[in-house]
Parts: sequence; structure tokens; C-alpha cells
Amino acid sequence: MPIETIYGNLKGLKASQLKQLKRLYHQRLPGDRLTTPEFAQRLAAISTEIKQPLCAYINRRGQVIRVGVGNPSQTKIPPMELPRYGAERLCGIRCLATQLKSETPKQSCLTAMAIQRLDALAIFTTTGAGFERRGGGATGYIKETYLAHLLPPNEQETPTPDQTQSVNFGLSWTLSPPLSLDVLSKQDFLDLVEGLEEEFRRQFIVQHLDARDIEQDRVLIVGLMTDKITLERFEDGLAEIASLVDTAGGEVLQTMWQNRSRPHPQTVVGAGKVDEIALTIQTIGANLVVFDRDLSPAQVRNLESQLGVSVVDRTEVILDIFAQRAQSRAGKLQVELAQLEYMLPRLTGRGKAMSRLGGGIGTRGPGETKLETERRAIQRRIARLQQEVNQLQAHRSRLRQKRQKHEIPNIAVVGYTNAGKSTLLNTLTNAEVYTADQLFATLDPTTRRVQIADAVEGKPQSILLTDTVGFIHELPPPLVDSFRATLEEVTEADALLHVVDLSHPAWQSHIRSVMSILSDMPLTPGPILLAFNKIDEADSNTLALAQEEFPQAVFISASKGLGLENLRQKLAQLVHYALIKT
Repeated sequence: MPIETIYGNLKGLKASQLKQLKRLYHQRLPGDRLTTPEFAQRLAAISTEIKQPLCAYINRRGQVIRVGVGNPSQTKIPPMELPRYGAERLCGIRCLATQLKSETPKQSCLTAMAIQRLDALAIFTTTGAGFERRGGGATGYIKETYLAHLLPPNEQETPTPDQTQSVNFGLSWTLSPPLSLDVLSKQDFLDLVEGLEEEFRRQFIVQHLDARDIEQDRVLIVGLMTDKITLERFEDGLAEIASLVDTAGGEVLQTMWQNRSRPHPQTVVGAGKVDEIALTIQTIGANLVVFDRDLSPAQVRNLESQLGVSVVDRTEVILDIFAQRAQSRAGKLQVELAQLEYMLPRLTGRGKAMSRLGGGIGTRGPGETKLETERRAIQRRIARLQQEVNQLQAHRSRLRQKRQKHEIPNIAVVGYTNAGKSTLLNTLTNAEVYTADQLFATLDPTTRRVQIADAVEGKPQSILLTDTVGFIHELPPPLVDSFRATLEEVTEADALLHVVDLSHPAWQSHIRSVMSILSDMPLTPGPILLAFNKIDEADSNTLALAQEEFPQAVFISASKGLGLENLRQKLAQLVHYALIKT
């Protein structure tokens, strides 16, 4: 027996009318027919009586699985409740809807069909009351009908005078001219659906033959440009989130964005854009949506319920990369702490998995929720990890004190992620640190000794270079807190070597981001030497601009070995100045 829930706007409905609506659940339609005249007339009669449009959703077995008061846009099935399907097939549900006015079905209704990927949408225009046909006999409540269904992309053709076609965000559909109920009820429904799915399947296979990894996340990136951000910074942010997704192992299929004065408090973007995103997900076969900003737990829940796929924000992508890159015990420890601190406020609303547990002796009554149990377990784990991070801090502090006893100056190498810090350390010290053209290729700090000439006497002098974790614009707070043991290498260093990727289009923004993070450190770092890296990949105009704007900087190519002798001299001067200052 189906659950006889009536969805939509039930305000003002009488008990007898609700009973009629619930009885629709007991109807069974032939599997090979879109509808029957009897069921359509009954739906239209109820719609006329309550003076509101109705929708009945029917599966391929002919069972009514959902009844809603409202149009298809107002009563659509949440994506999480739809059957699992891919871009190669339809969802297995058709919608029979009524409308009170004699007009062409609205775009919003057709968009709802596409979002749900319905088998078909049939709309019955009611007459408002039964009337007599000329030869005698009642015609019933239906004046005309329309039939709409999706089309495979390659089947878009010039419509005939009896047909209209529309393309919306990559999905196309066809809408029939007004039909009689008799013609609609004789439509071979199974033949129509099976033919459409066969074509969808064929095109899906062709489009994914060259897929590199069937398990790879197929990502749709969504950006929001507000009044507080410039177009240049916004475009740089979109390019950066695409690089982050690629580094995390995802495949970026498409990027969408919206311009709003401020983020929508519930869904970040507007309702229309949410529908557009849902349609695009269907079109390109995405299974993950990534936003270019941090989202609140409520925003993630709202978006996932409307889109039907996982939604993650910028911080979660960065945390995933850190989890992949962490090699040492200290790195894994700090990453786990950051992930748990990020996860804790996002436990609420995780659905039926967080159902109540049974009470025991001393816990009679409702008991405690699984959510509360998991939250307490995470809080205990966070407390233990914080103790271990504190021990790690103390251990690193002892190492620094030991180095200071030998009076060896220490320079921390800082910079935006993928600026070439590890490559430079390898070139100067043969450190053999892992390097790659990726964001956050290395997380664990590495300290190596390098020989330079004393800035005053010219004698050989040893200094220590410490490679640190790369910075990024608006470094997520959980990472800053969890990696405080690592970041202390920056604040405790005698001086800093700030490496900048001059070949990156946003190199000036990168400098500002790094300096902003350094200014927020609890201790003021020592003097800073700016080193522009990858000069062999930068154009001459950019190089001239940097030389004019930063005349005291050093210009190098760590991979090609250019400018390294000048860098050694500048490091000697930096150390001399730092020691005098202290």
C-alpha cells in the first residue's frame, strides 16, 4: 500500500477533497500507455473542484507514486528522492499535470521536467466544468492536452508546424501541439521511452569513450561574483579553484557563475541559477558541484537537496588535497585535526542515518541521537589531536633551540603554493624534496644547510633553509589553526625568503595574499627578501614591471639555475641585516 501523502499547497482543501486526492494512489495505469481517459478525466475533475492545478507522478509499472497540488515546477520530486540514473537514461517516472487556463505550458514546467529527467510530461487543460458536445453526451473536463519529453542532443531538428522545440542550458525538449485526449491516451509510451533512452545511451558511450578514469569525479564549478570583488580577482579565483579540483583528482567539465550583490543566504546563488545548475548537471553528467567560496552547513544541505549531487566548497577541496599530500606522521596528524574541526559543525541534518539510539540502564526515555554520539566522539578525537599537536610544537621548539645554540641563521622559504619553493630548495641544497607542477605538492617542512659567503668578511658561512607549506588566498582557518606547529617555522625564523611565481598572471595578487597571511601571524616575522622565480617563463613586459616595482628583489629561475649566485649574495646580506637587527 503506497504512503498516501499529498504534497504541495493544501491550504483551504476540505477533508473530502483530500480523500479524493489520496484515492489517486490506488489507481493503476497500463505500463505501455501514458495515461487512460478515465484517469485523466478524474485528475481534471478534482483539479476543477479544488480550483488548483494537480500533478500525478507515475512509475513505469503504472503505479501512482506521488500526488501534488500545484504545477510541475511547484511539486517536483526532490533529487535525493528520485531513482538513481545517469546521463544515459531517463528517471523512469512520468508526470500527468493539469492547468486551469487554456495556454501553452509554461517554460518553468518544462524546465522542471528536464531537471527531474522525467520520461514524459503530459498536461491537461481543464474546461472549468463539464459541457455537452453537439451530438449530445458529456465531453468531460479536459479541453486539450500537451505532450513534452526530452530529446537527445543530436536529435535537435527544425520543428514542424505541429511541433515546437526548445534548448535550455544544453538540454533540449519537444512540445506537441494541442492534442485530443483520445490521441494522447493511445500514445505508445514504452516505445517512446525505450527509443529515447537508446539514443541517450548511444551518445553517452560515444562521449565517454576517452574517459581517463570512470571513478574520477566529474565536476561542475560554480562561482559567485559580488560587489566586493573585482572582475580580475574573481577570474583568478575561478582559475585557482579549477587548478585545485585538478590537483585533487577531479575533472572539470564546465564552469558557471552568477553576478549578485551578495550571496543568497540559503543557496548562495538565486533560485533561477539553482535550476540552471541542476539542468547543467543533467546535461554534462556531473556528479560533484564545487563552489569557489566557503559554504555554511545549511547552504550545503539546501543545495544538495535541490541538485541531487554532492556539493563541496573551496575549503573542503583544499582539505582533500592536504589529505592526499600528507606523508609524515606530523602532516597526517595536522590534516586530520583540520578535517575534524571542519566537519564538526556540519554534522547536523545528515538525514535518517542520524536516527535515535535505544536507551539502556540509566538512559531510559528517548536516549541520545546518533548525531550527539558522533559529535562527542569527534570532540574527544579533536582534543587528543590537539594534545599531539602541542607535543609536536614543543618538539619543533626544541629542535629550533638546538639549532640556535649552534648559532646557525635560519631562513624560512615562504610563498604562494606552486611558486617553486621546493624546487629552489632542491637546487640550492640537493634536498630531493618531492616537486610537481601542482598546488600543495609538499606539506611537510624540510630544513637543509646551504653554504654562502659572509656579507662582511667574505668567508664561507652556513645557513639553514626551511621549506614551508604553500600559502593560498584566504587560507582556510582550520588549516591555519591545525598547521600552527608548521607555521611557527615562519615566525621563529631569522628572516624570510618570499618566492613568487612571476609567470603566473596573478603574481601581484599572490604577493598581497602571502603578505596578508604573514601579517596575521601571532609573531612578527623577520626581514623579507623577495625572489621572483620562473623568469624564463615570464614575458618581458611582466619582468620589466616587476623590476621597476620591486628594485630590491632578486630574479631567478630555480629549474634552470638562473640568478642563483646573485640570490646567494642577497641571502648573505639578508642574514647580516637580520642578525644586526636582533
